[in-house]
Amino acid sequence: MTTTTRPPEEGVASLDRRDLAITGMTCASCVANVESALRGVTGVKSADVNLATERASVQLDPTRADLPALVRA
Repeated sequence: MTTTTRPPEEGVASLDRRDLAITGMTCASCVANVESALRGVTGVKSADVNLATERASVQLDPTRADLPALVRA
């Protein structure tokens, strides 16, 4: 098996991951609502929320999204 690593394309920012504490969720609908809100933030590539750990993991383009935007969502 061969693995090839390509350099990032010019003009394409690398993604950062942010882990956030999310309190107040009580059910799967809460998780879906929080994930939807986070994914709606410009620059967010993905958002995964865990009800049991009350944490969200968000992949984002740091040039387009920042922590205050995630908190507002």
